[in-house]
Amino acid sequence: MLEKSRKVLQVSGLHVKVKTEQGMLSLIEDIHFDIERGRVLGLVGESGSGKTITCNSLLQLLDPKHTTVEGSIQLNGRELNGLKAEDMRQIRGKEISFIMQNPMNAFTPVYTIGVPFIETIRTHTALTKKQAAELAVTAMEAMNLPDPAKLLKLYPFQLSGGMLQRVMIAICMCLRPAVVIADEPTTALDVVNQLQVLRELDRLRVEHGTSILLISHDLGVISELADEVAVMQHGRIVEKADVFQLFDHPQHPYTKKLLNVRPKLPDHLSGYFENRG
Repeated sequence: MLEKSRKVLQVSGLHVKVKTEQGMLSLIEDIHFDIERGRVLGLVGESGSGKTITCNSLLQLLDPKHTTVEGSIQLNGRELNGLKAEDMRQIRGKEISFIMQNPMNAFTPVYTIGVPFIETIRTHTALTKKQAAELAVTAMEAMNLPDPAKLLKLYPFQLSGGMLQRVMIAICMCLRPAVVIADEPTTALDVVNQLQVLRELDRLRVEHGTSILLISHDLGVISELADEVAVMQHGRIVEKADVFQLFDHPQHPYTKKLLNVRPKLPDHLSGYFENRG
């Protein structure tokens, strides 16, 4: 019972289909995985393998008019699949958060950074606008962002990609979600900003017990941060194992192929994580 209670996110038999002129087409099939508190599951695979579709189905972001989602998605024992949109909006952002892969496109350019930040906080809490702004400043300070009170008044184009990514993490984490889904969180960043983002994700996992689903095609990043790895190919998970076992003793031919072509993480990045527990 104790082991079962530690499983924050449990996905079983997940199957997503989309309507086409030729009929229903399967995008992902028979997806099974779970994540325990404070653990990181890496989801890897080439572009088009189904990683982002899996992510969107967990968040219930797929258009129900064109797609069907079958199977079970349980967050702390509560079934998410089939929830009413209004109920899911209360969960999304508070109990399960999302870090998008392109920080430059994640913010509406006509609004200052503070607008979505404060709106997110007030949607899920009873805080006043002033209290929400104070929480936003505190959250950005924790991300080592300079002069956060000023940042709230700036527009997205006035911040670098690395700063926007850390703002996005601050928005996700200020309400202490149980699960964070990070979809290619370092793709658009240079190696220095990659290190900063990885450090923050690791710190949040350690300090707050946050569970992370880390979606990436960068096996160097996965090898440094993930505890377990699931490999996707053509909409299916073809191999799942402990990170050390998977990298040292891959079983599936596709996993071996991915490992053979992976780029190496620079030494100054990997050194930070050498002693991680």
